[in-house]
Amino acid sequence: MSATRQLHDLGQRLWLDNITRKLLDDGTLQSYIDRYSITGLTSNPSIFDEAMAGGDAYDAGIRDSAQAATSDEALFTELALEDLRRAADLFLPMHAATGGLDGWVSMEVSPMLATDTAGSLAAALKMRAQAGRPNLFVKIPGTPEGLQAIEDAIFAGVPINVTLLFSTAQYLAAAHAYLRGIERRIEAGLDPVVESVASLFVSRWDKAVADPVPAELRNTLGIAVAQRTYRAYRELLDSSRWQSLAAAGAHPQRLLWASTGTKDPDAPDTLYVEALAAPDTINTLPEKTLKAFVDHGELRGAMESDGGDSAATLARFEQAGIDIDALAAQLQRDGAASFVKSWQSLIQRIADKRGALAKGQG
Repeated sequence: MSATRQLHDLGQRLWLDNITRKLLDDGTLQSYIDRYSITGLTSNPSIFDEAMAGGDAYDAGIRDSAQAATSDEALFTELALEDLRRAADLFLPMHAATGGLDGWVSMEVSPMLATDTAGSLAAALKMRAQAGRPNLFVKIPGTPEGLQAIEDAIFAGVPINVTLLFSTAQYLAAAHAYLRGIERRIEAGLDPVVESVASLFVSRWDKAVADPVPAELRNTLGIAVAQRTYRAYRELLDSSRWQSLAAAGAHPQRLLWASTGTKDPDAPDTLYVEALAAPDTINTLPEKTLKAFVDHGELRGAMESDGGDSAATLARFEQAGIDIDALAAQLQRDGAASFVKSWQSLIQRIADKRGALAKGQG
C-alpha cells in the first residue's frame, strides 16, 4: 500500500498546494487524485504569480480581455477561477460522495482587504457566487482584523479556509470565530453545515529560528507548535460547546497543516509529512514534497493527541531566547506582507502582459 494511501486510511487528507493550467491540461492533477489519494487543492497569490510567469498558458485569456474595461484584479480573478472551476470539477465526485468532507479547492480574497472586514465579506460572497462551484473554499487570513470577517462569512454560509495561522492561540481565535458563526446560524434557524478548515503554517517557524538556536533544536519548533495546536484542536472537539453544535448537525472545522515543504536542505524532504500524520486533519503539500513522500516516505505512526513532548521542546526554545508568542505575531505579519507583495507582483504582471498583447507584442 502506498504511503499516501496509508495516510488517507489513517484519517488524514492530502491536498496539493499548487495549481497551473499545465497540471490541468496534461492530466497531472487527475493522476494525483487517482494514484496518490489527493482529495483537494490550495492556491494563493504566490502560486498564481509563479504559474502566470511560467509560460504563455494565460495569454489567450488576457488577450481576449486586453481591450475590455475590466480591472486587472477582476481579470486575474476570472483567470484564476477558470483554473479552479476545472479543478473543482475533477474533485466534485468525491465531494458529493463524502458529503462535502473531501474534494475542495481554495482561492484567496485580495490580501489588500486584510484590514477591511466589510470588504472581505463582500469579496468572499462575490467570489463564491462567481465561482459557481459548491466545493470552493474562500481563503481569509486569520489575522486579528480578519476574525470578524471569518465569523460573518460563516454566518452568511460561505465555506472558509482560514489562512496564515502560526500558533495555537491564533488557531483558537479562528476556531472560535467559526463557532460563533455557526451559533449565529443556529439561532437564526439556518442550516448549521458550513464547511471550514483552519490552516496552520509549520515550516516557516524553523526557517525563522535556523540561525539563533543550537543545532540540536533545528527543525523542531514548527513540529512542536503543530503538536500543541493538535492537542488544542482535539480538546475543542471534545468540549461541551462543540458537542452541542455537533448535536445540532454542524460539521467540525478541520485543522490543516500548511507550509509543509522542507526548507532546510540538510533536513529530510519528508520531515513534516511524516511528523504531522494525524487523524481528522489535512496536509496540503507542494508537488516536490508530494513526490518525495510517494517515493520514499514512511508512515511512522499518528501524532499524539496530548501534544507529545511539545511542551518540553517549546520550553527549550524559550530558554534559548526565542519569544514564541512574539515570533508567532511576527510570522503572521510577515506572511500577510508577503501575500501583498505577491499580489502586487501578480497584478503588475497581468497589466504588463495585457498592454503588450494589446499592442500585438505577445
